[in-house]
Amino acid sequence: MDTAGRHVIAELWGCESDLLNDLQRIERIMVSAALESGAEVREVAFHKFAPQGVSGVVIISESHLTIHSFPEHGYASVDVYTCGDRIDPKVACEYITRGLKATRRELIEFPRGVGSIEVSAQKVETLQY
Repeated sequence: MDTAGRHVIAELWGCESDLLNDLQRIERIMVSAALESGAEVREVAFHKFAPQGVSGVVIISESHLTIHSFPEHGYASVDVYTCGDRIDPKVACEYITRGLKATRRELIEFPRGVGSIEVSAQKVETLQY
């Protein structure tokens, strides 16, 4: 069985607080990001917290996209995991970054299912928008 995949973890900063607290808009952004990357959406589940924040998952045939938002900090943690080489998780991550209007993104990508993972500062990509 081929388990190779790519896992992108992104820290999004400077996002609009109102947007990070809007369940419907975050859900639309996440589902659209999956579709934009060419993934096949299977299930969607999102939850709005009181007094603020949204968490959610988009299950795709190729794996998943998740988000946890912290409106009080203008911050969202995002992860996009895709199996195989047909889908590029960075495409979905870029869509989410633009959709949440982040001003800064720190991103790291890990290969999955191919052996040991090495983590180094050189693998972290920091962008200002």
